[in-house]
Amino acid sequence: MSVDDSGAGEPAPRHPPRTAPDAARATSGAERPDDPAADPATDEAGAEEDGAPPSPTDPGAGHDRNAAAERAAAVEDDPIALKLEQLILGAERRYTPFQAARSAGVSMELASRFWRAMGFADIGQAKALTEADVLALRRLAGLVEAGLLSEPMAVQVARSTGQTTARLADWQIDSFLEGLTEPQEPGMTRTEIAYPLVELLLPELEEFIVYVWRRQLAAATGRVVQAQDDAEMVNRRLAVGFADLVGFTRLTRRLEEEELGELVEAFETTAADLVAAHGGRLIKTLGDEVLYAADDAGVAAEIGLRLIETMSHDETMPALRVGLAFGSVTTRMGDVFGTTVNLASRLTSIAPKDAVLVDGALADELSRTGDAPRSEAEAAAAEKEGESVKYRFALQPMWQRAVRGLGVVEPWLLTRRP
Repeated sequence: MSVDDSGAGEPAPRHPPRTAPDAARATSGAERPDDPAADPATDEAGAEEDGAPPSPTDPGAGHDRNAAAERAAAVEDDPIALKLEQLILGAERRYTPFQAARSAGVSMELASRFWRAMGFADIGQAKALTEADVLALRRLAGLVEAGLLSEPMAVQVARSTGQTTARLADWQIDSFLEGLTEPQEPGMTRTEIAYPLVELLLPELEEFIVYVWRRQLAAATGRVVQAQDDAEMVNRRLAVGFADLVGFTRLTRRLEEEELGELVEAFETTAADLVAAHGGRLIKTLGDEVLYAADDAGVAAEIGLRLIETMSHDETMPALRVGLAFGSVTTRMGDVFGTTVNLASRLTSIAPKDAVLVDGALADELSRTGDAPRSEAEAAAAEKEGESVKYRFALQPMWQRAVRGLGVVEPWLLTRRP
């Protein structure tokens, strides 16, 4: 996907597309000098002499590279598959990896790091890359040269983008397009049906993806600028929650694959909708488990109880258990790490069926914000003194328990107050 950086919120024109060399010159702000080394017709036999890396000595790496090269060649031998690839990429195959790196003005080593970070296998010296690949390399390298990104950060950008879009692309092909191409037209293959569908959908999906990305970027930026200090941007205090389906392993042995897939999809969809609707952020889904976070402990508690209440009313769903913890969290590439996350996971594993367990820090935070009394005696005392406090949640101390790697913890059972 290519986005015109010059159009601040406006979608880039679809037709006619700007050629990759023109886009590269527009991005760099200057005409690149003609360089015979950038000619894709360069003799590949001289690649090693000009600085291309030698063949890997690791037999396993060589096998993977040969397999990837064979797959790349297989696409070239299939006219329809090649047409689909050219339609999606918007350009024809012209370069080997070495030629692409040289044309982009980057070292083969850095080009390989970017390529692997995006999630693509080594393809040896197969001629499988396009002008778009050259432009992408040039853009990433240009950000490093301009000092806007360090080299490790540029690799991280490539990796996070690759991981996120790989999952999206797999879902779209496995579910979306597969559904659209069933049933097949008589005498036509799925590939032949897919081409006109992709041709129609591609520009619309591209614009929608850019729109959602901009929306998510705006929301994430807003959270960062509201942080109290620089340290809080990286090590933030968040409420972290895990929701886990009980007995999922047994279900995998009892249900058919299609039934299991439908159950997991229903669980993930319901959880994602509830988390988003109540102001949380879905961090990731793990089939039978979801991880979410919220800036506010009350929001995280509300989501946890809503998940239990919603799933318990669905007879097709197994029981659910939720664990919540509050504290400092390190965020990296859209994921969360640290002791708080580990504690939430441990609380989930010991939670009763259809129940929410929270740690002491989250219980303290709910008490501090007035969302829950620390005890029913406290609530009764407040009422006796005439205080009109409307608590949303109730907290009940549970048994102390030794948790592996975290010592002894005292969970609290979270429920709604009548």
